[in-house]
Amino acid sequence: MEQNTAPRKRRGRKNPPVSRASADAFSLDHIIAPRAGFGFLDATRIDTLKQRVLTLLEDYGMMIVHPAAQDALRKAGATEGSEAGRFRLPRALVHEALAATPKTCTLAGKTRDRDMQVPRPDKGFILRTGTGGHGYVDPRDASYRNMDLTAAGEIAAVADTLDQVGFIAHPFVHGVPEVTADIHSYARITSHTNKHVWMQPYQKENVDYLLKIAAIAAGGEDQLRAHPSTSTITCSFSPLEFKHMDTEVIIACGKYGVPVHACSLPSAGGTAPLSPAALSLMAVAEIVGMVTMAHVLSPGLPVIATPLMFALDMRTGSALQSSVEALQAASLSIQICKSYGLMAHTYGSGSDTPDADHQSMAERALLMQTVALSGADILGGIGQLECATVFSPVQAVLDNEIGAMMRRFIRTPDISDDALNFDEMMRVAQGGHFLDSNHTVAGCRDQLTPRVFQRMGRDDYEASGRRTAFDEARDHALAAIKAQPEGGVLSEDQRREIAALASAADKHIVEVYSGAGAVDTI
Repeated sequence: MEQNTAPRKRRGRKNPPVSRASADAFSLDHIIAPRAGFGFLDATRIDTLKQRVLTLLEDYGMMIVHPAAQDALRKAGATEGSEAGRFRLPRALVHEALAATPKTCTLAGKTRDRDMQVPRPDKGFILRTGTGGHGYVDPRDASYRNMDLTAAGEIAAVADTLDQVGFIAHPFVHGVPEVTADIHSYARITSHTNKHVWMQPYQKENVDYLLKIAAIAAGGEDQLRAHPSTSTITCSFSPLEFKHMDTEVIIACGKYGVPVHACSLPSAGGTAPLSPAALSLMAVAEIVGMVTMAHVLSPGLPVIATPLMFALDMRTGSALQSSVEALQAASLSIQICKSYGLMAHTYGSGSDTPDADHQSMAERALLMQTVALSGADILGGIGQLECATVFSPVQAVLDNEIGAMMRRFIRTPDISDDALNFDEMMRVAQGGHFLDSNHTVAGCRDQLTPRVFQRMGRDDYEASGRRTAFDEARDHALAAIKAQPEGGVLSEDQRREIAALASAADKHIVEVYSGAGAVDTI
């Protein structure tokens, strides 16, 4: 059964629409109240870990190889540590950076009805699709293949119809030059959605090309600065190192005013000590180091703290994102980052299993609940499987449903007399009911109604051929792919300009890395 995937009409972002029913990535919940929360850390334990962060950065420091960044940090008061390239960051500089870093930003779409404010005014969260995956599960027959540009376009088509998903990340595509895979993938995604797109550069030479493509898609550099329709990942290299490329990202994004997601990806037992607390300490220290670098290199640049937690399976050496240890570390990291007042982003979905199966649903539901209650502003990983290496459009549709449930779950219930229907409760007759109550009639449409999750009885279930939520999600994904405009959302001139830029990048960057200029695809 095909579903209607046409986007709902929405108002502009000056006054985001307030929903009386189900809020989504672009409309706000109608109850503005303290968000329900949970965390393993109390204020004293948070402060203990924050002091450890300062000690790590001040007494040990971060390895920084970018010459211009080294010079700027020296001028700002950083000193070289025990080895060349390791810079100790004085506490005063770190505190200055944390205080000066913007506490809010706009993740814009190409149109104003797709703009999002971080943090959300209703204290909720934004979902985004999984990034970096190199495998694809075809929604037509559940077959697996290497990610390619066709699959990237299908990801954009499906994600564009998911109302809880605020922005889309580009995957790693095959069938193009390896060193420019990011450019081709980003170009395909941004050409096929009006939603915000998350950029992940793979080489230092690629950063400028990617930002130029973003500017073309936005309608020009001035439009990109005014309405940043892209944001960029910049990563530490655990433990406590920072690559040349990621420094270039901070500098280049500062020129365009494009927000950066300061991302740490340590693995417990590998690039970080084994315990959840130590894993979170490593991640937060690296993020605060990046915040400090951004303050020095690109003052005023919006920085979103992005701890992505992994734990090694000590039996196999495999990285895990949904183990109990990784979940605990994610919760700790978000609590600490939010205590600084930083915008915070982490995995809110994903599984370590390679299929959209029962294990997958259990792991991602637990992960989303854990980090949503811990206060994360952005929950990533929608649609991803096998520890963030595979994307499934069907899983993405199911994740969108979990996201809608979680958005409602963390909304603090109203306990006013009107919400309690207390007067009527005080006079209900023996054997009475509230089915015909004005209170019931007024609020019945406020219940969260699932779109793909099933609530049918046994007879209807059998009559449907035992149709499940997976079947509904697959139909939604296939309908979205079928309905996608072939040429995408950009003008012919924009598409032509982006294609020319991608072609120039292939020639330039492949020559830089291969010398011979041969275009080797993977």
